[in-house]
Order: sequence, then C-alpha cells, then structure tokens
Amino acid sequence: MNNFNSSNAEVIAVFPNMIRISVNDILKFSDGKSINVGSYLRITDIEHCALIAIIENFSIEAIDNKRKYIIEALPLGIIEDGVFIRGGDTLTIPPTGVELASETEIKKIFEESVHNINKFEFSTLLSNPRINVPVNGDRFFNKHLAVVGSTGSGKSHTITKIIQSAIDSKAEKNTLNNSHIVIFDLHSEYLSAFPKANLLNSNNLVLPYWLLNSEELEEILLDTGERDNYNQSAIFRMLVTENKKLKNPNAKLVYYDSPLYFDINEVLNALYNIKNETVNAKNENRYMIIDESYEIATDGKVVHTDGLELSQKQRIDKYFQSRLDFYPTKSQHITSGSYADKSLDKFISRFESKINQDRLDFLFGPAIKSATFESTLQNLLGYLEEKSNVTIIDLSGVPFEVLSITVSLISRLLFEYGYIYKVIRTKAGEQFNTDTPLLLVYEEAHQYVPKSDLVKFRASKLSIERIAKEGRKYGVTLLLSSQRPSEISETIFSQCSTFLAMRLTNPTDQNYVSRLLPDTLGNLTAKLPTLGAGEALLIGEAVIMPSLIKIKRCHPEPSSNDIPYFQLWKNKWKNIDFGTLTKAWLKES
Repeated sequence: MNNFNSSNAEVIAVFPNMIRISVNDILKFSDGKSINVGSYLRITDIEHCALIAIIENFSIEAIDNKRKYIIEALPLGIIEDGVFIRGGDTLTIPPTGVELASETEIKKIFEESVHNINKFEFSTLLSNPRINVPVNGDRFFNKHLAVVGSTGSGKSHTITKIIQSAIDSKAEKNTLNNSHIVIFDLHSEYLSAFPKANLLNSNNLVLPYWLLNSEELEEILLDTGERDNYNQSAIFRMLVTENKKLKNPNAKLVYYDSPLYFDINEVLNALYNIKNETVNAKNENRYMIIDESYEIATDGKVVHTDGLELSQKQRIDKYFQSRLDFYPTKSQHITSGSYADKSLDKFISRFESKINQDRLDFLFGPAIKSATFESTLQNLLGYLEEKSNVTIIDLSGVPFEVLSITVSLISRLLFEYGYIYKVIRTKAGEQFNTDTPLLLVYEEAHQYVPKSDLVKFRASKLSIERIAKEGRKYGVTLLLSSQRPSEISETIFSQCSTFLAMRLTNPTDQNYVSRLLPDTLGNLTAKLPTLGAGEALLIGEAVIMPSLIKIKRCHPEPSSNDIPYFQLWKNKWKNIDFGTLTKAWLKES
C-alpha cells in the first residue's frame, strides 16, 4: 500500500463532503497509471477501513521552489469485508494511506453492486472502458428517466443503446421478450435502429377523433380567442354527447368525454342547421323546414300548415341526418332561431376546414370509420399480427398545430390503459399491478411539454404531467430526452429519478440540471460542458454511485449522425429532381 513515506501522498484535510490530499511526486503516486478528474482513490486508516473517493479537482502549489500537488476528492463509500457500501464515514483520524484504487476494487464497486437478475448494462466507466457500469434494471425502468445533452452529444445513440439492450435481454430463444416501448420520434431517426419496429406515421397512423377528450377536441376545432367561444363550446358539447347516445344505444353511461364513437359529419350537419333554423313566431317548437308540410286537425277541421313541431330530442336527431333548408324570416310569422346572430359562423367554417384537411386524415379520414377502440390500442402497443417490442410513432409528418394534441391523445390512452389494466389485475388478485409494463420515450421533449402556459401545449402537458406524477403506479414510465432541459416543464422533469447528463454547453441548462440532480456532486457537474460524444454523468437511484460513463456503441444506429458538410461540398455539383420533390411535398405521389 502506498503511504506518505513511499508515495509522498498525504491526507491533509477531511470534510463531510471532501477530502484534500497533498502529493509531492505525482508520477510516483500514479505509478504509471492514468490519473485525472474522475479517477478513483482508495484511502485507508490504521484500522484498514478503505474509503473510496473520486477526484474532483486537481491543483499545484509552489512552496520554496518545490511543487506540491493538491487533489480534492469526493468520498463515495467504504469497502468493508470485500463489499462496497455507499456512504459511511468510519475512517479514523488521521488516515494513513492514499493510492489509486485498483481495477479489481473498482470492478467490485460497480460490477458486483447489482445482483445478476437485476443487472442491466449499456455503458462502461469513462476512465476505464474495461469496467462495465451496470444499473439496477428494475429501479432504472420503474421510475422516470431523463437523457439530456446538447446537439451532437449522443442522446439518440444513448436512447437506442438502452432500448436495444432492453429488448435483447433474456427471453426464450427466438422469441420476443416482454418489453413494451413506445418512441415519440420527432425527426424520423429511430426506424434504422429498430427495423422490425411497429412504425406508425402520418400515412398509416389511425387515431379516431372520437377518442379525443373535451380539451383536445376543442383545441382543434374551436378558436380559443374568439368572442363567442363559450357559446360554441356549449352547443358543440351538447351535440357530441347526443350523437354518442344515438350511435351507442346499448351504452349504460354516456358523457361528453366517453371514448365512444360519434359521427363528426352529423355533428357538423346539426351545427349548420342550428345556425340557419327558423321557427314559427307563435310556436317556438315548430321549426320552419322547407318541404316539411303537414295536415293537422284543429276543431274538427283539416288545416294545412308549414313547418314541423318537434321535441328537442326529435329536433337534434333530425338535424343530424342532413343539411336542411328553412323558410326565411317573415314579419309576425317566422322568426330566426337562437343562433342566427352569426356566433357560429366562424366555428362552422373552422370546423369544416379542419375535418376535411388531408393532413389530418389520421384523425378524421376514411380509415376512422373502421377503427375501433381495441384496434387503436393494439396498434399503439405493437399487438398486431407481427408483434413488436418497439412502436415508433413518427411525428415528423404531423402538422405542428396538432402535434401537442396527437402526443396528448396517445399518452393519455396509454396511461389509461395502464390504469384499467391494473384495476382488472387487482380484482383478479394478481401479485403485480401489471405484467406488461410500458416505457414511453419522448424525443426532444421540450417541443411538446415546455415550461410554457401557451394554450397549444396545454393538452400534451396535462397528459404527460399526469404520467409523471402517477404513471409508475400503473406500470407506465417516461424516458425524457432534451437538448434544452431548462425549457421542460419542471413538474415533469423533477419526477425523474435517474439522469444521464451528457454534454451541455448552455449555462442555463447546466445550472438547471445541477439544481435538479438528486445527489450532491460537488464539482462533477462542472464536467458537463467538456464531455465528449457518447460520454455522460450517470446518477440516480438505479446506480451504485454517480459515475462518468461511456455509452457502448449501438447497432444498428439511428439516422441522427451529423451531415459531413465540407466533404459533401467538395463533391461535383448534384442536380435535384424538383418535379419529384414538389410531388412529394404536396403529397401527390
């Protein structure tokens, strides 16, 4: 063992969260080994208790023309009876020996810290690539995760490696294991990494509009800034509820938010008719519909009259069927209906425009007619004829104005799936809440759950914040990825218990991450701006102690590699087929 006499290393100060060491001859102390910030030290006392510490700072002092090296290290834990124990301060004073921890000791700390049944590996120690850094797989996945880093730091590769390792974990030969992962892919990056994934994009994604809740429906169809928004919302809610009752006669309870089919074109018909209706001036229950003439008996005489007397239910049911023509208003005989003040005009125009947009076919298109609640869930969870551990939801083709609502709907459905499945299993007396736990991966999460009160983000924030706060109870956890962690909703980000902090160059993001990290790391977080691609600070409940790691290479890789601009620019001029480009842009082919 090295000590002050042989290696010129001496503990000169001990604090609760730091140990200061003086070294006269750094070459002799390192004994030819690499030593840097992040290296591990072994510090012993007269009772031969070994404390493991990680180097945080390194400085040089010049005294009487002699150099003295000062190392500041963060104590991590002790090795007792060959087992590493996090924390502990049982060193007697003064400590007598300081040396670099051996590779065997470091392996004992990391590779023996997790039982084999729970061991999950995707990285190595940054200071020694021969040492794997496992995490406790249960703790890693059953609480929320966050991967943060600037562009080019390797976030997509890290997420890919984590997911590939999860779906490749032990299962019967040539069969899928029971992992279930949904990736919200904003930039079409992940299909190359998961060629067998269940891919849903704007061409084949089917999300029936009737599964949207009240906030989501109205965010698409109503203009929240309009003066008449309250009236529009009230009449729309009434019509949707009545149409759901009409289309689902066997349903016991039908509410506006019930995930039951309704015909959106019939609701539009009814809105049009309510906007244009006229009524008999002497009988407001007689609606002056052209071509609706009847003979009625009055005092024994047959009288010919125009219009149709209807109860409110009969009126709405009739209005669903088609767009009707009404007699114009006539002084003292025919008056306008309740909504003749043009308060519905903009609403109907916006409504009709939205549901007829080709870009929104995945919500309102022809495929919705044959979609069911069951088929939608199966599609999202990969329970198709060709089963898949990974579902990639490619959001690159989803119009930005409905991106938040799309993410909100899918997230809410998957959360409620977890909740209902737990209820079923609890009633059946099962041991676990769920036997099909689900991981939701939100790439570039700041794009749809930002720290913002704007209405356009309200739906997705509500859904994902609910998962962040309650999801793990129902087997639904989050993996958030972002290059701007300071712009993510704090409610969501603060719920994460494991962090992979990669290179962050923005001081605001650095400070934000440092403030939220659950361990006191001293100056380790200062390395965030200098980390290389694929390097990260791993911290949280799933790992034995905070560690600087190197992510193992994933294979195959996501299509997120940097474009070699200069090399491509040196090639000969490339011609572009603008005709084909235009057709693809306008979706004509």
